[in-house]
Amino acid sequence: MIVKNIFIICIFFFLLLVPLSSFAQNKLAKATLAGGCFWCMEHPFEKLGGVIDVVSGYTGGHKESPNYKEVSAGGTGHLEAIQISYDPSKITYSELLDVFWRQIDPTDLGGQFVDRGDQYTTAIFYYTEEQKILAEKSKEELEESGIFNKPIVTKIRKAVKFYKAENYHQDYYKKNPIRYKYYRNNSGRDQYLKKIWGSKIKTGSRRNLHKRFKKLSEQELSQKLTPMQYEVTQKNGTERPFDNEYWNNKADGIYVDIVSGEPLFSSVDKFDSGTGWPSFIKPLEPDHIIEMEDKGLFMVRTEVRSKYADSHLGHVFPDGPEPTGLRFCINSAALRFIPKENLEKEGYSGYKKLFE
Repeated sequence: MIVKNIFIICIFFFLLLVPLSSFAQNKLAKATLAGGCFWCMEHPFEKLGGVIDVVSGYTGGHKESPNYKEVSAGGTGHLEAIQISYDPSKITYSELLDVFWRQIDPTDLGGQFVDRGDQYTTAIFYYTEEQKILAEKSKEELEESGIFNKPIVTKIRKAVKFYKAENYHQDYYKKNPIRYKYYRNNSGRDQYLKKIWGSKIKTGSRRNLHKRFKKLSEQELSQKLTPMQYEVTQKNGTERPFDNEYWNNKADGIYVDIVSGEPLFSSVDKFDSGTGWPSFIKPLEPDHIIEMEDKGLFMVRTEVRSKYADSHLGHVFPDGPEPTGLRFCINSAALRFIPKENLEKEGYSGYKKLFE
């Protein structure tokens, strides 16, 4: 009798656990996007909140189990692409598409930047009818925005089997940061994206952010900023380590641009790097961050600036902790901290969920 009761209890708990496990798995969704070289497409998505994993691979063609040599040579029908696993409760498919458009030249029929051939053309592969509708809407909005003076040729295609690329291609930007930066700098991608997006607004649901977050005039800046804040944000200065406002701040909240107020980083992603400056593994809003080459100290670094205010924030380095492997080293003088309890009062209620 005792054995029978134990067996029944075990079955009961098993039935309870199985649905929970299945629910957790079903909670994730997939997005597959082709934007030319897949090395350059992983980084922008891996740093997004709500993105669980980004895998480089091949899709859209007729060759089974293709390898890199076959795909890069052409003739397989496959495109280099990334497959994103994400949590729809934290980031939407439309938001992923917004980021996608800002990584590519959607008017190029022959490839992407230095990489030529059908295998490097752009496409959105949809898994559901809802994804298809959202992709078509996103493409239409981009066409109507007037940002590009040529037709948008990125195809919207039904998703087919996705083949994971060889291991050495996964997270290439982290495994080989020097080679990656050399390739990217010479591909023409960053130069093109800066030219197109550097002074233009974002399409989609956040297209009016530029009206709220903007660069101030010289007179406004001199009235609003302290001498150190002005030196850092406007003159590319650097404050002293361990002698700045937020290097050791452990409170919950978000960090916004001191000039414009655009959200930049979150305490959720802050860590102690031992450098004496606030350090983060990723931005809160990747689209508010612009990365630029900096050769100012007899070495090549990656400068980080805010999109709307064009404030100098600091630099990003490939020596941070997992899961991103990045260290955004930021000057406190470029930031204003908003505690979680003040988010709603200051108009940032959408970020309250980060601390619930």
